[in-house]
Amino acid sequence: MSRDLGIPAGTSAPAAVRTARPGWRDPRLWFGLLLVAGSVVLGARALAAVDDTTAVWVVAAERGAGAPVVRDDLEVRRLRFTDDATAERYYPASQPVPEGLVFARPVGAGELLARSAVGEADAVAQLRVPLEVDPNRVPPGVRAGSVIDVWLSDATGAGEGGADAAGAGRGAAPALAEVTVVAAPADEDALVVSGARQIVVAVDEQRAAAFERLLGDLQDPVLRVLQRS
Repeated sequence: MSRDLGIPAGTSAPAAVRTARPGWRDPRLWFGLLLVAGSVVLGARALAAVDDTTAVWVVAAERGAGAPVVRDDLEVRRLRFTDDATAERYYPASQPVPEGLVFARPVGAGELLARSAVGEADAVAQLRVPLEVDPNRVPPGVRAGSVIDVWLSDATGAGEGGADAAGAGRGAAPALAEVTVVAAPADEDALVVSGARQIVVAVDEQRAAAFERLLGDLQDPVLRVLQRS
């Protein structure tokens, strides 16, 4: 049989050589482990460098001055800031929104929640101005937090100059623009008694005083509410 296999007679076949597995002391094993660990570290750093954005709070809908800052009115958006000082101007979404804050100025939908745009409710100088409006002159969706414009006219038709100043004339502005509703009770008993609906808006002292002067100039003032948000 040895002749058939090409092996001379009397010569034994060479023993099979098995590949030995490297032991723990083999320097090749440790070198491989170092390569794997280095790759993991470099990969983690590369991912961190790519995702250098910061999650911040964004106002979901338009809000006027005096409106409370609540979580349901905010969204989360990730942005890339040029430096930490710029990022500090806004509230990070990694932390809950502080309680007791109100908007110190009107803000638009999609605007970042800036620290300069809000303040403590007691520190923001806003007056609560009650409005008595015909229910048919108020959009049904007006509620606390809505941003509205208030227009004035004189039911008697007298005082054309005063009516124009109040916002009834062509090209005129509303008597109160972009004000926030802080209360809009739907008291059916009150509607039955007075026939009017009460809406309370937050207005700064200067605009509140101007609004009161406009009301005083009209013999029979009629209010109309236009809803912005």
